[in-house]
Amino acid sequence: MSVLADPDIAARERSAHSHLMARRAVAGATVGTALEWFDFALYGAVAATLFPRLFFPSLDPTASLLASLASFWAGLAARPLGAVICGMLGDRWGRRNLMLVTVSVMGASSFLMGLLPTYQQVGILAPTLLVTLRIIQGFALGGESTGAQLMAVEHASPTRRGLYSGLLGICSPLSQILANLALFMLASLLSTEDFESWGWRVPFLASFVLLLLGIYIRMKVSETPAFEALRKNGGQARAANPLGLVCRFHWRTALRLTLFFCGPAALFYLIVVFSLSYLTKNLGVPKQTGFMLLMVANVCAIVGALAGGYLSDRIGRKRALLIGSFCTLVCCLIYFPILNHGSIGMTMAVMGAFLGFTQFQSGIQPVWFAESFPTEARYTGSALSYSGANLLTGGPMPIVAVALLNAFHGSPWAIVAVCGSLNLLSFLMIAVSRETRDTALERSTTH
Repeated sequence: MSVLADPDIAARERSAHSHLMARRAVAGATVGTALEWFDFALYGAVAATLFPRLFFPSLDPTASLLASLASFWAGLAARPLGAVICGMLGDRWGRRNLMLVTVSVMGASSFLMGLLPTYQQVGILAPTLLVTLRIIQGFALGGESTGAQLMAVEHASPTRRGLYSGLLGICSPLSQILANLALFMLASLLSTEDFESWGWRVPFLASFVLLLLGIYIRMKVSETPAFEALRKNGGQARAANPLGLVCRFHWRTALRLTLFFCGPAALFYLIVVFSLSYLTKNLGVPKQTGFMLLMVANVCAIVGALAGGYLSDRIGRKRALLIGSFCTLVCCLIYFPILNHGSIGMTMAVMGAFLGFTQFQSGIQPVWFAESFPTEARYTGSALSYSGANLLTGGPMPIVAVALLNAFHGSPWAIVAVCGSLNLLSFLMIAVSRETRDTALERSTTH
């Protein structure tokens, strides 16, 4: 018998190829997601500290901060449209090619942000260009985030989907660390004038390197087995209108997952965007110390994301999510009292715990969303749920927090009430959901 005809050898070759594609898929997804979060971490940090003066100086301090944070939200507001369009294309034409387009658009938008003139140089054109680039970036992000998740999860073996999901979950805190480290070093090494004139631009321009790496890796990845199975079985005809499929057959699932992720999305942006503003403006913490505290918190978030994904493979998605949601509720209640205590050590600990347990849930989110939809509607349904939650609570949370803090004369308890309510809603949505750990991703059941 020839080597080529030996079924055992052929099976081993198929298995080796499958493992190779899985590793490439998670690498490509990780780099693309890292670029996505690196850009958003940079923007969130400078939107809370520098952009009010550079792009919105004609307003009073509170209004300029709100306007700057609103530009941050504009990117998230564009995500659902990108999710709908990219999700439909991804369910009809496949995941791989669309991922090359979205990561390119995201990287180009970030690079151009690093070249923007300020309000002092070109007037109202400066914030107009800033918001325009944010909208373009957010549109691409609406398709990129979910597409990267599906590329990794659909290539993974059934017993390692949670782990791969957790690996994607580390991209956000890792990028937060890199972004805040870059800003911390630049703020420390440069004078205030140099940092505000050109220093903040350097990390935006440097993100171009991640863009090139992401494109290179993704060109080496094949289409996912789940989509290939759909194509082979003639399922693309059913995917001609994936948005219609979601709206007609899976709207309850999409709504439930959206409401679930409203909690983690709001808490995430409360910690990584608003907290920096609260620490520096309300508590008098130096910017460098604020960047350092966020870096430490994101180290804890990396551990949390990996732990969430790993644990979900062992005890199931639902039980692991319930644990994470309960822990974030506890952190929500004690967060501001500890920040107000003024101890750097205690602040570091509570920020690390809060962000760690929030990212614990985000490490499970990709695999839970993927397992909740059939192949022909998976991209669209997952993207709508993920982007919808970020639109409803993630992006607005820093703005709402600033407004509530101002309305209640510096008291954070209104913020705690809002975030606690969202956390309870999230916990309820997990509780009423079914377990999905043993779901076959190659399934195609619309009716």
